[in-house]
Amino acid sequence: MPASVSLLPVTGLAEIRPGDALAEKLLACLQGQAESGDVLVVTHKIVSKAEGRVIDLNSIKPSEWARQWAERWKKDPRQIEVVLRESAGILRMEHGIIISRTRHGLVCANAGVDRSNSPGETVCCLPEDPDASARGLSQRLSQGLGFTLPVLISDSFGRAWRIGIVNVAIGVAAMDPFTDYRGQDDPHGYPLEASIMGSADALCSAAELVMGKTAGVPAALVRGFAWKPDECPSSRSMIRPLDQDFFR
Repeated sequence: MPASVSLLPVTGLAEIRPGDALAEKLLACLQGQAESGDVLVVTHKIVSKAEGRVIDLNSIKPSEWARQWAERWKKDPRQIEVVLRESAGILRMEHGIIISRTRHGLVCANAGVDRSNSPGETVCCLPEDPDASARGLSQRLSQGLGFTLPVLISDSFGRAWRIGIVNVAIGVAAMDPFTDYRGQDDPHGYPLEASIMGSADALCSAAELVMGKTAGVPAALVRGFAWKPDECPSSRSMIRPLDQDFFR
């Protein structure tokens, strides 16, 4: 394992708009900065914007149910309607927050629909297929840079038992999202039987430290982590199966 891991903000990326060639814009910023062995973490916002997953609230006609819920909690009924449309299932609704399961299988607040960093009367939704988005970026960037560059797409999630949000991986390409210690012994000789580290989540959480929410830095390089190549990883492998979910 490496002695240290470095976090490098990717600067110089202009505001991303629907239809922008995100891979080309990232490639221009990464030339001369990225190195073989790095991992690129990008926020889902720039991916969603480039893919046109930005919704004009003026185009939304909220249902009566959305209106009632929004009125009760002083929310925008149009945004509530978008949340309902983006949800595959509703788990809890408390204090104006909807905890839902998205079509991707993610459990998060408001189905990942977010108004922050979205211009005007718009909201930003999650990418349709974050793994495919990560794969497309990784392939183009790897081709342009001359070495394999894994890509993780991150989003901020709350935690059931902890205060404060952390970034997690919702899309992954070119690397195993886990570090599996099973079958190894700890320093005292005890065998590790259930230790699987969520490396992709850990890298996304760490990268947030140099990206921030208000700095306008939507991407970062992680250097020094010994990632394991994977030609076809899946972010769904990181979602706990329902039969193992004891808290829902």
